[in-house]
Amino acid sequence: MQDWVGVVVAIALIVQVAMLTALFIQARRTAQQVEKTVADLNNKVSPILTRVQILLDDTQPKISTMVSDAAHIVYLARGQAQKVDRVFTDATDRLRGQLVRADRILTGTLEAVEVAGSQFKHSFWSPVRKASALVQGIKVGIDLLRSRRGNSSRHDEPLEQEEELFI
Repeated sequence: MQDWVGVVVAIALIVQVAMLTALFIQARRTAQQVEKTVADLNNKVSPILTRVQILLDDTQPKISTMVSDAAHIVYLARGQAQKVDRVFTDATDRLRGQLVRADRILTGTLEAVEVAGSQFKHSFWSPVRKASALVQGIKVGIDLLRSRRGNSSRHDEPLEQEEELFI
């Protein structure tokens, strides 16, 4: 039985060696294929990476210049915006001052017109009233004289009324 176990062990050992040899050969083929694929990939990617590097090297100064120019433009725009703000502030202050001045002038003018109108009214209507009163007085006087020349007994009563009105 020992022979038989020895033969089985020998066959198992030979099968294991054969399997390990097959695995080794297969692993070697796979490694060679991976190396070949990596080499092909390296050959294809290397020019692309070189071009990208050249492009980056070429555009980096341009990008830096563009960023610098953009910063300068923002600086100038900020300065101009501040100037415009100062101009508008100054203009609104001046406009406000002119509006206040115009308001004062118009108020003064309206007050002067009101005073002049009041004075005109007083100076015009006062003589007109006096003249009207004088005319009315003359009329009453004439009526009184007429009534005395006519019938003095008939008109005594209205004469007293007219005298009361005249006073």
